[in-house]
Amino acid sequence: MNIISNNQMKAIIALAALEAVIDPEIGLNVVDLGLIYQIDFSEEDKEIFVSMTLTTQFCPMGESITDGVKQCLETTFGDMQVKVNLVFDPPWNYERISDSGKAFLNRP
Repeated sequence: MNIISNNQMKAIIALAALEAVIDPEIGLNVVDLGLIYQIDFSEEDKEIFVSMTLTTQFCPMGESITDGVKQCLETTFGDMQVKVNLVFDPPWNYERISDSGKAFLNRP
């Protein structure tokens, strides 16, 4: 999993928290699905910037998933506001799923 961040320590905390955000159609969390591309922190502005994707641009649960990411991080980092940027370049693909995610899905 290659997540870009300007603060690796806070990114580890954020990713651990985001394991609670589940894609309801697949049943796997957004971290193991590989939906999170980048998490940056602005201490000065008290903001967290998340770049993420969905398994498809037409994901019917997209708003629910992005809202879950926002709420999860705002709860974890109570004094910071979260901005989620939904991107589709690079597009998501199966290779982004973690090994534990593949095991959960019964896939090699």
